[in-house]
Amino acid sequence: MSITIAIIEDDMPAREILTDWIRRAEGFQCVSEHDDAESALEALPAKKPAVVLVDINLPGVNGIECIRRLKPILPQTQFVMLTVYQDDNHIFKALAAGASGYLLKQTPRQMLLAALKEVHAGGSPMSSSIARKVVQSFRRTTAVQGDATELSPREQEVLELLARGFLYKEIAESLQLSVQTVNTYIRRIYEKLHVRSRAQAIAVYAHLPLGS
Repeated sequence: MSITIAIIEDDMPAREILTDWIRRAEGFQCVSEHDDAESALEALPAKKPAVVLVDINLPGVNGIECIRRLKPILPQTQFVMLTVYQDDNHIFKALAAGASGYLLKQTPRQMLLAALKEVHAGGSPMSSSIARKVVQSFRRTTAVQGDATELSPREQEVLELLARGFLYKEIAESLQLSVQTVNTYIRRIYEKLHVRSRAQAIAVYAHLPLGS
């Protein structure tokens, strides 16, 4: 079955390019496109797309707030930011709101399509510069907080790999664990941090408020 995609982008040329990329790609179906968050908030709960590409700088309700409102309604839908913003503030607010991926707008077509497949399979695709910022922030927090976290050293290793966008299978291979053991570690991480998703776990461990 095709991966159903929705696009929320106010720039018409950019939206048309994205729509064309997806419609011409095998294994994808563009089911909805919107130039503002308000129309997406109204339409997407009924369409239930598998993945939503979201721009941050939308007129009216911004893209981060749009995700924050949609995620509880569409818990199985994966949200990917597609934006020009590369600062820590936007990155972590987007992840805390429920985004599973964060890509820059200069991402080439094939990389974008690969990222859509990855997020649909359970990954967290990020442009390389964004992933570095996430990991650097994680490491700074770890260095400062030390024993303040309840996570064990192994759980910290698992969370860092999650932050870098590794799939569960890749985490298992990297740490020489079984996938079942990785699932157990991740469940414990979620329980200790009182979160329900990978993005929320990363944001909480970076000591950024979920509601900001």
